[in-house]
Amino acid sequence: MREVMTKTMARNIFYGGSLFFILIFVGLTVHSHRYIVNVSTDSKGLTASVAAGKHLWEQHSCVNCHSILGEGAYYAPEVGNVMARWGVLDDPEAAFETLKGWMEAMPTGIEGRRQMPNFNLTDEDIRNLADFLRWTNTINTQSWPPNDAG
Repeated sequence: MREVMTKTMARNIFYGGSLFFILIFVGLTVHSHRYIVNVSTDSKGLTASVAAGKHLWEQHSCVNCHSILGEGAYYAPEVGNVMARWGVLDDPEAAFETLKGWMEAMPTGIEGRRQMPNFNLTDEDIRNLADFLRWTNTINTQSWPPNDAG
């Protein structure tokens, strides 16, 4: 004998399934939040200088040309791991000097070459930006984006 599904049975399946998937969604949201806060972000290293550097990054719309952690434009190099590629990640003064030298050399004046504009940043601005880029390099991105080249 074949049973027929009643409206009550169908409603109970709908509500039960909805509740099940809502609970899964809430659980995954909590897990993601805990992972981001506790594992992937270096909150101890998040200083006023890093915040000021991020503000400069946004103020000058650097993401319009550069990508950072795989987000942004691909006109200019990825900068999420630039300090490690330059070999100055662990030395704040070397990071500042390297970034300052790079930025002061731009634009190069070579016709037909992609060039970064000169934003006339102060030494403090460059130091803040270097600190932001050094901090960005400490984020656990699980090897994303896959970029080892300079």
